[in-house]
Amino acid sequence: MITGEIKSKVDRIWDTLWSGGISNPLTIIEQLTYLLFLKRLDELHTLKENKANRLKKPIEDPIFTPQQDKLRWSRFKESSPEEMFTTVRDHAFPFIKTLGQSANGEGGSTYSQHMKDATFMMPTPRVLANIVDQLDAIEMADSDTKGDLYEYMLGKIASAGQNGQFRSPRHIIQLMVDMTAPTPKDKICDPACGTAGFLVASSEYLHTHHSETIYKDAAARRRFNEGTFHGYDFDSTMLRIGSMNMLLHGVENPDIRYKDSLAESDEDDTEKYSLILANPPFAGSLDYESTAKDLQRMVKTKKTELLFMALFLRILQTGGRAAVIVPDGVLFGSSNAHQQIRQMLVEEQKLDAVISMPSGVFKPYAGVSTAILFFTKTNSGGTDHVWFYDMQADGFSLDDKRTPQPDKSDLPDILKRWQNRDKEKSRARTDQSFLVPKADIVANNYDLSLNRYKEVVHETVEHDSPKKILTRLAKLEDEIAQGRKELEGLLK
Repeated sequence: MITGEIKSKVDRIWDTLWSGGISNPLTIIEQLTYLLFLKRLDELHTLKENKANRLKKPIEDPIFTPQQDKLRWSRFKESSPEEMFTTVRDHAFPFIKTLGQSANGEGGSTYSQHMKDATFMMPTPRVLANIVDQLDAIEMADSDTKGDLYEYMLGKIASAGQNGQFRSPRHIIQLMVDMTAPTPKDKICDPACGTAGFLVASSEYLHTHHSETIYKDAAARRRFNEGTFHGYDFDSTMLRIGSMNMLLHGVENPDIRYKDSLAESDEDDTEKYSLILANPPFAGSLDYESTAKDLQRMVKTKKTELLFMALFLRILQTGGRAAVIVPDGVLFGSSNAHQQIRQMLVEEQKLDAVISMPSGVFKPYAGVSTAILFFTKTNSGGTDHVWFYDMQADGFSLDDKRTPQPDKSDLPDILKRWQNRDKEKSRARTDQSFLVPKADIVANNYDLSLNRYKEVVHETVEHDSPKKILTRLAKLEDEIAQGRKELEGLLK
């Protein structure tokens, strides 16, 4: 967990850039990401150096050549502000823009493609030197601290984007990844990837649980680096931050590309992925003309959240699974399109679970109520029972401050019960989690809202009889009258 001291340091860095003339929060994050990336590259090169020195061998796959030594963070941070500014702007920044390109400057990684349009926007040498000094003072040896630091930076964007984008809380992402348990054989996709939070968490899960498999030989490494992770977005800044985020977490060439997922019909993506993890934007409505025709054939609607559900079903392989965040309206909306999507999930696919989340989970961005849907694409039905969980606490306060409350979290219980959900059949509808038979869902017009099935037990409150209450009132009136007489006596 990021400490208050580190938060204060990040706040000071933010204020430095703000007073230097950079007021757009995304631009600030982008510029800080470039510097954090340079710092991380130097750390990785130092690890390679130390290993080579121990083995008394040349450095294997060095990041910096001897001629590029001055581009290392540990070198330029010691120089004067003017010299540092020239080095970073004219040499180090162009270096990270071309990282991963082939020798002739063509092709290369998705990272280098997104970095082509990147712009170095540090206003003055003094501001850059100040930022470098402050970043250098933050201890980031722990990978969790790096993640928390980056999360805190992203969290400083205090409002939703114009397209209805919300940054997915890191602990909710982790829950969804743990529940879907990615394997090295999966092709993982987020069609609205933003800063690639779901893809990063999936890569870390594979590192933790399947490191022997993903690194066993060259073919396995290539598959992990190039064939496992796929993300789309139509925001070039998000693509740059997302691809850099993946590279910082050890995925060298993920398939992260520019694409408006709802506007472009891509046959190459049909039934391509085995796992979808996503929090698509809830932007309201789109024009029919700007929406892929094959999605309109699946569900006639302008609602982006419903079109994304149709997209997920189209690009999932048969047998593929999905965990996606949806606004509550998807669960109970009464339009034909809402009912059609829910019926499709229950009758044609296998709906596994509905986790209802409290409305404060996305604060300070929005107070919208959301849920997580888990389903498996079968194209032949298979829904038997649907598991419902009423998440009441996520480990943080549900106000705008989102203060950590680690002793108040349902997340460990959710994961434990999900992994043993066959035992949930004995749970009553009054419990926090329970199974609902498909027949009940069909009878309720495919309504998936938790309140439709959860039973609330009202405590019986016994009241005294009117006669007893009147007797008590009479006694109180006598006591008041007696007190008034005593007070009058004292005044005489």
